[in-house]
Amino acid sequence: MSRRLAYVVISIVFANYLGNAFSYVLEAGPTPVRIAGSLACLLTIGFLQLRVFSRPGSDLRSGKAYLALGALALLVYVPMLYFPNAWTGMPGFLAGSALLVLPGRVRWFAFTAVPLSNVVIQALYGVRVPEQLAYYAVSPMVAGLVVYGLSRLPSLVKQLETARSELAELAVSQERLRFARDLHDLLGFSLSAITLKVELARKLIGQHTDKALKELTEILSIAREALTDVRAVASSYRELSLADEITSARSVLAAAGVETTLEADHADLSPRSRTVLATVLREGVTNLLRHSHATRCSITITGSGGLVSIDIVNDGAPAEAGTDRGSGLTNLATRTTAIGGSVLAGANDGTYRLHAEVPAEPSPDEPASEPRTAGPPMATRFAQLLLGTVVVGYVAMSMLVAVYEYDQVGAFGAAAALVGIVGTAVLALVLGLGSHHHDRFTPRAGALLAAMAVCVYAPQLVYSDPYLAVPGFLAGSAALVLPRRAGAVAFFAVVIGQGVIYGVLGSHPVAVGYGLMATVNHGLVLYALARLRSMVNELHEAREELATAAVTKERLRFARDLHDLLGYSLSAITLKSELTHRLLTIDPDRARQELSEVLDISRQALADVRSVALSYRELSLDEETQSAQALLSAADIEVTVRIDACDGLPVDVRVTLATVLREGVTNLLRHSKAERCEIVLSSSPRLVTMDIINDGIPTMDRNSRDGSGIGNLTIRVGALGGSLDAGPTSDRTFRLHAEIPLV
Repeated sequence: MSRRLAYVVISIVFANYLGNAFSYVLEAGPTPVRIAGSLACLLTIGFLQLRVFSRPGSDLRSGKAYLALGALALLVYVPMLYFPNAWTGMPGFLAGSALLVLPGRVRWFAFTAVPLSNVVIQALYGVRVPEQLAYYAVSPMVAGLVVYGLSRLPSLVKQLETARSELAELAVSQERLRFARDLHDLLGFSLSAITLKVELARKLIGQHTDKALKELTEILSIAREALTDVRAVASSYRELSLADEITSARSVLAAAGVETTLEADHADLSPRSRTVLATVLREGVTNLLRHSHATRCSITITGSGGLVSIDIVNDGAPAEAGTDRGSGLTNLATRTTAIGGSVLAGANDGTYRLHAEVPAEPSPDEPASEPRTAGPPMATRFAQLLLGTVVVGYVAMSMLVAVYEYDQVGAFGAAAALVGIVGTAVLALVLGLGSHHHDRFTPRAGALLAAMAVCVYAPQLVYSDPYLAVPGFLAGSAALVLPRRAGAVAFFAVVIGQGVIYGVLGSHPVAVGYGLMATVNHGLVLYALARLRSMVNELHEAREELATAAVTKERLRFARDLHDLLGYSLSAITLKSELTHRLLTIDPDRARQELSEVLDISRQALADVRSVALSYRELSLDEETQSAQALLSAADIEVTVRIDACDGLPVDVRVTLATVLREGVTNLLRHSKAERCEIVLSSSPRLVTMDIINDGIPTMDRNSRDGSGIGNLTIRVGALGGSLDAGPTSDRTFRLHAEIPLV
């Protein structure tokens, strides 16, 4: 819309400039040579302006552009030898094109030199009236700004589109970083604790059964809490409890054989500060377990003067401590700084200290999930400045004409004209800078239009002089504030009405043509610059919405990956831990084997945390099939697997089928009491299908598709052109069926 509008407006405005020059050629005495020569020059100027200087995407720093600028200079100045009066408007094209093509200060020097050269040339041809010479100076400057602005704004809109698209991508990147921090801080701790406790429980089996049972109970509790964390991260909210984290830290450190001293004495904390301190404690304990061989640890939380600090000191400082902040410490620095706090970490005399300090009541802040957007875009400010400058230029030109008419209208007429011109310009700026396309017409806008009409028509009709006003501003303002059709009708009504006024007042036909073209040009320029300013602003707002939508889309993708990957792993950990709990006193060897599998799953889940945070995870269909068999067998479910060769399937199809298998098995374990399960994968040259059938239909209606897992699978399969169905069959079994076309 914006670029099409620009092309139409540019073409009409430039055609009017060129047509006005041709009308003066005809007035000066038409001959075939003069007509043919002037037309050739004018059409070439128009071609260069539209196809080279005003074309978005043109390289205006290329040799071709400089060559075109040189040709334009010849077309502007050489014809002045033959058409000195008719060609006075052409330097505006050269001034505007110089701004477009030349670099830095050189372009402004050229822009200033062109109007001055126009004055010198006209003076050499005998023009001595100061008002006329001033007009010949102002006219190319205003025309140059019009040429520059109308040629530049479409490309600015295009640049803004690119910039706002980059903003959307940046918002997504920031959202991914936030997700990665939450994953690291929440799930990393839980999975590390599970790994540690599984290793301890394996050692205790057969020797200290009661302690092993206690560790398994804590493993189950941590796994269930981690499942809650998965949902919390995916929904962009998680408030940690400092008291719970203190209890958890004491338990995990004790399980690791670390002697712990813990002191907590602090005032009430806001939820944000409490969550940040809990995160620091969780990360400090996680790093201690991962990267050191500590035997003693002291944790101290104190508060004074509106600040609360936490110190975690251990005697297991690693050799490389202090040389690398690592992801965890970087995340902590980001979190504490966000609420006005600080964090320090380092080794000293064989100990390692993590110190953080946060305000008890941090100042309010914007939600982290909302993308930050830039202030008013440069293109909008540029458009406003350009519109104001062009309007002031038109006012200056009109005032010079009014002063030139002094002998005919007298002092009062000239004064009335100046007041009317200034009033019209002020009202035009008010309407032009304050209008938005498709705004509802208001009584205020109607009153301003009425006042502008008085300023336009009163001086002309009272003093019988059509040169005492700027009716184009009225036409452009009407097109801006009235509904689309009414605005077009009003625009042409003002233009035609101005032609009638010129004719009734006895003006020469060339003057009538000039009046019509000047009214059209002034109106279109005002409309186009105001409208394009509005479009740039609207696009700015639209791209902000795009950034928000991109973040939302990324959050949904992230939530699906969390559910599909980590939900499965944590469910498997929970199931196997429950099984181990039952086997501990009956079959210690089998219990130890199950714990080994839990250990493998927890390590894989840690890898999944990293892969999801990095926005990459490719499941293996073969690995998922083996995992499903082992998991179902561990749950005492009889499994039948029939899988066709699938090495030739596209990667995205294999990954999607692996996700379907993983989710189907997860749902079976969570929501049914099946005894038998059949997994069938059939592949043909045109279609691949997967069926997961079990006999454990629960009492709840399985036709519901509201679950997150089935909904996610439907989206994934549908993205490949396939379909997914889930529900009971006539054989009193439950069937999950997915099919994906291969051609």
